[in-house]
Amino acid sequence: MRLSLLSACVALVACSGPSRPKPTEIPGVPVLQDVRSNWTANIGKVDFPLVVSAREDRIALANSQGVVAVLDATTGKDVWRIKLDQAISAGVGSDGQQLAVVTRNNELVTLRDGKVQWRKSLPAQSFTAPLVAGARVFVLTADRSVIAFDGATGRQLWTQQRPGEPLVLKQAGVMLAFKNTLLVGLSGRLAGLDPNTGVIRWESAIATPRGTNDVERLVDLVAPYDRVGDVVCVRAFQAAVGCVNAERGQGVWTRPSAGEMGVSGNETLLIAPMSNGVVQALNRSNGERLWDTERLKYRILSAPLVTPRGVLIADNGGWLYVLSLADGALLNRIKLDSEELATAPVFAGGRYVVVTREGRVTGLQIP
Repeated sequence: MRLSLLSACVALVACSGPSRPKPTEIPGVPVLQDVRSNWTANIGKVDFPLVVSAREDRIALANSQGVVAVLDATTGKDVWRIKLDQAISAGVGSDGQQLAVVTRNNELVTLRDGKVQWRKSLPAQSFTAPLVAGARVFVLTADRSVIAFDGATGRQLWTQQRPGEPLVLKQAGVMLAFKNTLLVGLSGRLAGLDPNTGVIRWESAIATPRGTNDVERLVDLVAPYDRVGDVVCVRAFQAAVGCVNAERGQGVWTRPSAGEMGVSGNETLLIAPMSNGVVQALNRSNGERLWDTERLKYRILSAPLVTPRGVLIADNGGWLYVLSLADGALLNRIKLDSEELATAPVFAGGRYVVVTREGRVTGLQIP
């Protein structure tokens, strides 16, 4: 498996080339949408592609040193917390009862009620949170293999591998359950697999590898994705954004879009931040541009979260912004920390939860 240090460099989009222009200072922002901090907690430093699993009023998260925790999203209090004996490279996947993470020693670990259930060695690294669904645990490894395990025993059920480019992003990919189909991002395609056998039922291209070198040809699908009904929308790294009807296994639309972070949306629009800090809103039904805003241009932005009150998005200076759904106007900003978010905001227990790289966890209300 050819996984070089270059893969990590690509994920940071800071390997080479001219320096990024300095962002324009944002003067005092009038508060047009209230944001209230309800609670804060600490999970510890996060330097891997964290995914926070939100189920009803609980969130599951982890830090780099091996701490895995479930918090009450309404209060920020621990439900349980455990320290594993290995550092973590991917997680957290959860169905609300069983949790799963991958360690840097390439070991899949499942937990329940604060106790380890079982461990299984993996053939390669993984940067994507395992998917726990249907009494099974699914893993997407960095060699673009999908492996299914029995959730109760850890017995391997099947494996499916699709050859791809020699480099891989050190970034969370796309994997989700859709009815009785497992959806997985394999290079620049969204594939529908039979969860019982691993057989690929269909594939839909979001982007096709192009370019003269391995870096330019990277078009892996990156988290987070956005699903409304039968339609799942995703981003292909630095290449395109598109939506797929997962019931039919057919593409709805794709359009070129240079960005590293995933997408978020609602029934009418899809928010896709660009590499240059421009935030763009697309018509969910056809991909046409609705609006874009340059207020955050040249800032390094997090993945967004669309809420009924606006778009939540953060920059690498620790600021969280609320943008208008109508036109991208800046409605509010609050200081969270001195570092960027470790993952996209999530909603659970009536709170919007954000986690910074330093490990600060904050529960917000947007009335």
